[in-house]
Amino acid sequence: MKIQAGSTTLEVEVHGPDSGEPLLLIMGLGMQLIAWREGLVEQLVARGFRVIRFDNRDVGLSQRFDHLGTPNLMWQTLRFLARLPVQAPYTLRELAADTVALLDALGIAKAHVCGASMGGMIAQRVAADHPSRVKSLTLMMTTSGARHLPQPTRAARAALLARPASPTADAVLDHYVRLFRVIGSPGYPAPEEELRATLRRSLDRGGLKSGPGVARQLVAIAADGDRTPLLGRIAVPTQIIHGQADPLVPLACGVQLSQAIKGAQFDAVEGMGHDLPAPLWPLFADRIEQAARRASPP
Repeated sequence: MKIQAGSTTLEVEVHGPDSGEPLLLIMGLGMQLIAWREGLVEQLVARGFRVIRFDNRDVGLSQRFDHLGTPNLMWQTLRFLARLPVQAPYTLRELAADTVALLDALGIAKAHVCGASMGGMIAQRVAADHPSRVKSLTLMMTTSGARHLPQPTRAARAALLARPASPTADAVLDHYVRLFRVIGSPGYPAPEEELRATLRRSLDRGGLKSGPGVARQLVAIAADGDRTPLLGRIAVPTQIIHGQADPLVPLACGVQLSQAIKGAQFDAVEGMGHDLPAPLWPLFADRIEQAARRASPP
Protein backbone atom coordinates (compact mmCIF):
# COMPACT_ATOMS: atom_id res chain seq x y z
CA MET A 1 0.00 0.00 0.00
CA LYS A 2 1.07 3.58 -0.64
CA ILE A 3 1.48 5.83 2.40
CA GLN A 4 2.22 9.55 2.38
CA ALA A 5 5.17 9.98 4.73
CA GLY A 6 5.65 13.73 4.98
CA SER A 7 6.38 14.89 1.46
CA THR A 8 7.42 11.42 0.23
CA THR A 9 5.14 8.62 -0.94
CA LEU A 10 6.38 5.23 0.30
CA GLU A 11 5.33 1.68 -0.53
CA VAL A 12 4.69 -0.09 2.78
CA GLU A 13 3.68 -3.56 3.98
CA VAL A 14 2.54 -4.30 7.53
CA HIS A 15 2.55 -7.84 8.91
CA GLY A 16 1.15 -9.18 12.16
CA PRO A 17 -1.58 -8.06 14.54
CA ASP A 18 -2.24 -4.44 15.44
CA SER A 19 -1.53 -5.41 19.05
CA GLY A 20 2.02 -6.53 18.22
CA GLU A 21 5.12 -4.59 19.21
CA PRO A 22 5.88 -2.32 16.22
CA LEU A 23 9.12 -3.25 14.48
CA LEU A 24 10.31 -1.06 11.60
CA LEU A 25 12.70 -2.71 9.12
CA ILE A 26 14.90 -0.38 7.02
CA MET A 27 16.62 -1.91 4.00
CA GLY A 28 19.90 -0.97 2.37
CA LEU A 29 21.25 0.60 -0.80
CA GLY A 30 18.98 -0.01 -3.76
CA MET A 31 17.19 -2.85 -1.99
CA GLN A 32 13.42 -3.17 -1.83
CA LEU A 33 11.24 -4.18 1.08
CA ILE A 34 11.09 -7.76 -0.25
CA ALA A 35 14.78 -8.12 0.62
CA TRP A 36 13.39 -8.64 4.13
CA ARG A 37 12.31 -12.12 3.09
CA GLU A 38 8.90 -13.48 4.01
CA GLY A 39 10.38 -16.30 6.08
CA LEU A 40 12.25 -13.88 8.31
CA VAL A 41 9.18 -11.64 8.61
CA GLU A 42 7.10 -14.66 9.64
CA GLN A 43 9.59 -15.52 12.37
CA LEU A 44 9.44 -11.97 13.69
CA VAL A 45 5.63 -11.96 13.67
CA ALA A 46 5.69 -15.26 15.58
CA ARG A 47 7.74 -13.51 18.26
CA GLY A 48 5.00 -10.94 18.79
CA PHE A 49 6.06 -8.13 16.48
CA ARG A 50 3.93 -6.03 14.14
CA VAL A 51 6.44 -5.87 11.31
CA ILE A 52 6.61 -2.85 9.00
CA ARG A 53 8.78 -3.06 5.90
CA PHE A 54 8.94 -0.44 3.17
CA ASP A 55 10.74 0.72 0.06
CA ASN A 56 13.03 3.67 0.72
CA ARG A 57 12.53 6.65 -1.57
CA ASP A 58 13.88 6.14 -5.07
CA VAL A 59 13.63 2.32 -5.18
CA GLY A 60 10.95 -0.30 -5.66
CA LEU A 61 7.44 1.11 -5.70
CA SER A 62 8.15 4.23 -3.65
CA GLN A 63 8.39 7.75 -5.04
CA ARG A 64 11.21 8.44 -7.49
CA PHE A 65 13.32 11.57 -7.39
CA ASP A 66 14.42 11.62 -11.02
CA HIS A 67 13.84 15.39 -11.15
CA LEU A 68 17.02 15.71 -9.06
CA GLY A 69 19.13 14.21 -11.82
CA THR A 70 21.67 11.39 -11.82
CA PRO A 71 24.90 12.18 -9.97
CA ASN A 72 28.29 11.65 -11.58
CA LEU A 73 29.53 8.74 -9.47
CA MET A 74 33.10 8.93 -10.69
CA TRP A 75 33.38 12.65 -9.86
CA GLN A 76 31.75 12.28 -6.46
CA THR A 77 33.96 9.27 -5.67
CA LEU A 78 37.04 11.36 -6.44
CA ARG A 79 35.75 14.11 -4.15
CA PHE A 80 35.14 11.54 -1.40
CA LEU A 81 38.64 10.07 -1.74
CA ALA A 82 40.13 13.58 -1.69
CA ARG A 83 38.10 14.32 1.48
CA LEU A 84 36.19 17.09 -0.27
CA PRO A 85 32.47 17.64 0.35
CA VAL A 86 30.33 15.23 -1.65
CA GLN A 87 27.38 16.86 -3.40
CA ALA A 88 24.27 14.73 -2.93
CA PRO A 89 20.75 15.28 -4.34
CA TYR A 90 19.40 14.43 -0.88
CA THR A 91 20.82 13.24 2.44
CA LEU A 92 20.57 10.30 4.81
CA ARG A 93 19.05 12.78 7.26
CA GLU A 94 16.18 13.20 4.79
CA LEU A 95 15.83 9.42 4.49
CA ALA A 96 15.67 9.26 8.29
CA ALA A 97 12.98 11.96 8.20
CA ASP A 98 11.02 9.79 5.73
CA THR A 99 11.21 6.97 8.27
CA VAL A 100 9.94 9.07 11.16
CA ALA A 101 7.18 10.49 8.95
CA LEU A 102 6.15 6.92 8.13
CA LEU A 103 5.75 6.18 11.85
CA ASP A 104 3.64 9.34 12.12
CA ALA A 105 1.44 8.26 9.22
CA LEU A 106 0.91 4.83 10.80
CA GLY A 107 0.07 6.39 14.17
CA ILE A 108 3.07 4.76 15.88
CA ALA A 109 4.63 6.84 18.63
CA LYS A 110 7.57 4.55 19.26
CA ALA A 111 8.96 1.48 17.49
CA HIS A 112 11.74 -1.05 17.62
CA VAL A 113 14.01 -0.27 14.66
CA CYS A 114 16.22 -2.62 12.66
CA GLY A 115 18.37 -1.43 9.76
CA ALA A 116 20.63 -3.35 7.39
CA SER A 117 23.60 -1.80 5.57
CA MET A 118 22.48 1.68 4.41
CA GLY A 119 19.32 1.02 6.41
CA GLY A 120 21.52 0.71 9.48
CA MET A 121 23.02 4.11 8.72
CA ILE A 122 19.53 5.59 8.48
CA ALA A 123 18.60 3.81 11.73
CA GLN A 124 21.58 5.41 13.48
CA ARG A 125 20.30 8.84 12.50
CA VAL A 126 16.75 8.00 13.58
CA ALA A 127 17.93 6.78 17.00
CA ALA A 128 20.30 9.72 17.52
CA ASP A 129 18.13 12.53 16.13
CA HIS A 130 14.70 11.21 17.16
CA PRO A 131 15.38 9.30 20.39
CA SER A 132 11.79 9.51 21.59
CA ARG A 133 10.65 7.41 18.59
CA VAL A 134 12.91 4.38 19.13
CA LYS A 135 12.40 1.58 21.67
CA SER A 136 15.35 -0.60 20.68
CA LEU A 137 17.87 -0.63 17.86
CA THR A 138 19.34 -3.48 15.81
CA LEU A 139 22.11 -2.64 13.35
CA MET A 140 23.07 -5.25 10.78
CA MET A 141 26.17 -5.24 8.55
CA THR A 142 26.54 -1.47 8.74
CA THR A 143 29.01 1.26 9.69
CA SER A 144 29.40 4.65 11.33
CA GLY A 145 31.16 5.95 8.22
CA ALA A 146 34.34 6.79 10.16
CA ARG A 147 37.14 7.39 7.65
CA HIS A 148 39.73 5.32 9.52
CA LEU A 149 37.69 2.13 9.10
CA PRO A 150 38.60 -0.38 6.40
CA GLN A 151 36.88 0.12 3.06
CA PRO A 152 35.30 -2.54 0.82
CA THR A 153 37.63 -5.05 -0.73
CA ARG A 154 38.73 -4.28 -4.26
CA ALA A 155 36.49 -7.06 -5.61
CA ALA A 156 33.46 -5.83 -3.67
CA ARG A 157 33.96 -2.22 -4.75
CA ALA A 158 34.36 -3.25 -8.39
CA ALA A 159 31.24 -5.41 -8.25
CA LEU A 160 29.22 -2.62 -6.66
CA LEU A 161 30.27 0.00 -9.21
CA ALA A 162 30.08 -2.31 -12.23
CA ARG A 163 27.30 -1.94 -14.77
CA PRO A 164 25.32 -4.60 -16.64
CA ALA A 165 26.65 -5.56 -20.06
CA SER A 166 23.41 -4.29 -21.62
CA PRO A 167 20.08 -2.86 -20.41
CA THR A 168 18.17 -6.08 -21.14
CA ALA A 169 16.46 -7.86 -18.25
CA ASP A 170 18.69 -10.95 -18.59
CA ALA A 171 21.89 -8.89 -18.57
CA VAL A 172 20.75 -6.92 -15.52
CA LEU A 173 19.85 -10.17 -13.74
CA ASP A 174 23.27 -11.66 -14.55
CA HIS A 175 24.91 -8.51 -13.20
CA TYR A 176 23.13 -8.76 -9.84
CA VAL A 177 23.83 -12.47 -9.55
CA ARG A 178 27.55 -11.71 -9.97
CA LEU A 179 27.32 -8.91 -7.38
CA PHE A 180 25.66 -11.08 -4.76
CA ARG A 181 28.11 -13.91 -5.37
CA VAL A 182 30.92 -11.46 -4.53
CA ILE A 183 29.36 -9.84 -1.44
CA GLY A 184 27.21 -12.72 -0.18
CA SER A 185 27.88 -15.11 2.68
CA PRO A 186 30.57 -17.68 1.82
CA GLY A 187 29.38 -19.88 4.68
CA TYR A 188 25.79 -19.84 3.42
CA PRO A 189 25.81 -19.60 -0.38
CA ALA A 190 22.35 -19.38 -1.89
CA PRO A 191 21.50 -22.06 -4.45
CA GLU A 192 21.80 -20.65 -7.97
CA GLU A 193 18.16 -21.04 -8.93
CA GLU A 194 16.95 -19.61 -5.62
CA LEU A 195 19.23 -16.57 -5.95
CA ARG A 196 18.11 -15.97 -9.54
CA ALA A 197 14.44 -16.30 -8.63
CA THR A 198 14.80 -13.86 -5.72
CA LEU A 199 16.63 -11.29 -7.82
CA ARG A 200 14.25 -11.68 -10.76
CA ARG A 201 11.32 -10.98 -8.45
CA SER A 202 13.04 -7.80 -7.29
CA LEU A 203 13.80 -6.68 -10.85
CA ASP A 204 10.26 -7.42 -12.03
CA ARG A 205 8.81 -5.48 -9.10
CA GLY A 206 10.66 -2.27 -9.86
CA GLY A 207 14.40 -2.81 -9.85
CA LEU A 208 14.94 -2.23 -13.57
CA LYS A 209 13.95 1.42 -13.16
CA SER A 210 15.97 2.15 -10.03
CA GLY A 211 19.48 2.73 -11.40
CA PRO A 212 19.49 6.54 -11.02
CA GLY A 213 17.85 6.18 -7.59
CA VAL A 214 20.59 3.82 -6.44
CA ALA A 215 23.19 6.35 -7.60
CA ARG A 216 21.46 9.09 -5.60
CA GLN A 217 21.35 6.86 -2.51
CA LEU A 218 25.03 5.93 -2.93
CA VAL A 219 26.06 9.59 -3.06
CA ALA A 220 23.89 10.30 0.01
CA ILE A 221 25.88 7.67 1.91
CA ALA A 222 29.20 9.23 0.89
CA ALA A 223 27.99 12.73 1.77
CA ASP A 224 26.82 11.74 5.25
CA GLY A 225 30.36 11.43 6.56
CA ASP A 226 31.31 10.13 9.99
CA ARG A 227 28.35 9.48 12.28
CA THR A 228 30.54 8.53 15.28
CA PRO A 229 29.80 11.83 17.10
CA LEU A 230 26.09 10.96 16.94
CA LEU A 231 26.46 7.50 18.41
CA GLY A 232 27.07 8.70 21.94
CA ARG A 233 23.52 10.06 21.92
CA ILE A 234 22.02 6.61 21.39
CA ALA A 235 20.72 5.39 24.74
CA VAL A 236 18.29 2.62 23.75
CA PRO A 237 19.17 -1.09 23.96
CA THR A 238 21.24 -1.80 20.86
CA GLN A 239 22.17 -5.06 19.15
CA ILE A 240 24.82 -5.18 16.42
CA ILE A 241 25.05 -8.11 14.00
CA HIS A 242 27.95 -8.28 11.57
CA GLY A 243 29.39 -10.93 9.30
CA GLN A 244 32.97 -11.98 9.85
CA ALA A 245 33.28 -12.46 6.08
CA ASP A 246 31.65 -9.20 4.94
CA PRO A 247 33.70 -7.83 2.01
CA LEU A 248 31.58 -4.70 1.51
CA VAL A 249 31.40 -3.42 5.10
CA PRO A 250 34.29 -5.18 6.89
CA LEU A 251 33.91 -6.61 10.38
CA ALA A 252 35.92 -3.78 11.96
CA CYS A 253 33.00 -1.46 11.17
CA GLY A 254 30.67 -3.47 13.38
CA VAL A 255 33.27 -3.65 16.12
CA GLN A 256 33.65 0.15 16.09
CA LEU A 257 29.88 0.60 16.33
CA SER A 258 29.74 -1.70 19.33
CA GLN A 259 32.43 0.36 21.05
CA ALA A 260 30.83 3.72 20.24
CA ILE A 261 27.25 2.91 21.35
CA LYS A 262 26.98 2.56 25.10
CA GLY A 263 25.84 -0.87 26.22
CA ALA A 264 25.60 -2.29 22.70
CA GLN A 265 25.73 -6.06 22.37
CA PHE A 266 27.65 -7.49 19.44
CA ASP A 267 27.46 -10.65 17.35
CA ALA A 268 30.25 -11.41 14.88
CA VAL A 269 28.74 -14.14 12.75
CA GLU A 270 31.08 -16.70 11.19
CA GLY A 271 30.54 -17.30 7.49
CA MET A 272 28.22 -14.31 7.06
CA GLY A 273 28.92 -11.80 4.30
CA HIS A 274 26.80 -8.84 3.18
CA ASP A 275 23.42 -10.48 2.88
CA LEU A 276 20.73 -12.13 5.01
CA PRO A 277 20.98 -15.89 4.34
CA ALA A 278 18.02 -18.06 5.34
CA PRO A 279 19.93 -20.32 7.77
CA LEU A 280 20.68 -17.22 9.89
CA TRP A 281 17.08 -15.97 10.10
CA PRO A 282 16.50 -17.59 13.52
CA LEU A 283 19.62 -15.84 14.85
CA PHE A 284 18.50 -12.47 13.46
CA ALA A 285 15.00 -12.87 14.90
CA ASP A 286 16.38 -13.93 18.28
CA ARG A 287 18.71 -10.95 18.52
CA ILE A 288 16.02 -8.46 17.50
CA GLU A 289 13.71 -9.98 20.11
CA GLN A 290 16.43 -9.83 22.78
CA ALA A 291 17.04 -6.13 22.11
CA ALA A 292 13.29 -5.53 22.37
CA ARG A 293 13.10 -7.41 25.65
CA ARG A 294 15.91 -5.29 27.07
CA ALA A 295 13.80 -2.26 26.19
CA SER A 296 10.61 -3.68 27.72
CA PRO A 297 11.48 -6.35 30.29
CA PRO A 298 8.63 -8.82 30.97
